[in-house]
Amino acid sequence: MFSRMLLGKLMRQLSLVFLFCCTPFLFANTGVAFVHGTGSQTDARNDYWTAEMIDSVRQGLPNANNYTVINCNFDKFMWESAAAGCLAGQLLDFINSKGITDLVVITHSNGGNVMRWILSNPTFDARYPQIISKIRWVNAVAASSLGTPLADAAVAGNIFEQAVGWLLGYTSDAVKQQQVSWMAFYNANYLYGTSGRPATPVGFYSLIGTDVESSPFDPDSYCGGYTLNVGLEVTQEWLDNCSDGFLDCSSQAGAGQVWLYDTQFSSEPLSHNQSRRKCFGVDVILRNDL
Repeated sequence: MFSRMLLGKLMRQLSLVFLFCCTPFLFANTGVAFVHGTGSQTDARNDYWTAEMIDSVRQGLPNANNYTVINCNFDKFMWESAAAGCLAGQLLDFINSKGITDLVVITHSNGGNVMRWILSNPTFDARYPQIISKIRWVNAVAASSLGTPLADAAVAGNIFEQAVGWLLGYTSDAVKQQQVSWMAFYNANYLYGTSGRPATPVGFYSLIGTDVESSPFDPDSYCGGYTLNVGLEVTQEWLDNCSDGFLDCSSQAGAGQVWLYDTQFSSEPLSHNQSRRKCFGVDVILRNDL
């Protein structure tokens, strides 16, 4: 009799713990936001991510219609109204219109820097805390957290700019911002998540591309666009051996926590272009994480 009473009391306590811990997740309204990288976008769904990538990832949601694709001018400095201000406005509109209580943000490249600006400067804009309070975590795919030597080369105006500067957009403010020394300054003074700095208020998890393959005889080289991969093979000459053709692995891993390297889930590396496309299972990884 005593043991049954004790067992019943224990079960009630465990039930309360379960309800306390898990109820917010059971009744959460989950959504996902796709945040593009450098460039001024008006149709990032088709022009930046591609519809097949977006539509694959969002199938991981309880309601596949709870998604938004951001279209902002990320050729500007990250703090400007056309960049972080635009991102904040579109995120908050999505949260409010869909009643989102649990938001996963998927960023790519320089989009990670714009997102980190919002996470790191909650008093800069009254909308920022409202957004942060709804974010579960940020999945930063190929984030340029420590900048890239390619931005230095483009700003210097050497042969790189003439040959393959189209990968960066030449010398926009966003490209200037991604110079290695400039990002070191921003990380040390204005952004959270890098070594020696406070952590971001929500998780910032990095997925890292490690190489570029562009052999015309390898079908995998055509995923995401063969010409783009050839260009990234050229730009890789400015980078470390571990790089995605645009960013060194160390830059991609420079903020938050390393989540995955491409080699941990695929037999093929992800170039900077392929990591925003439905290539080698990256869409499945992001889908399952929802």
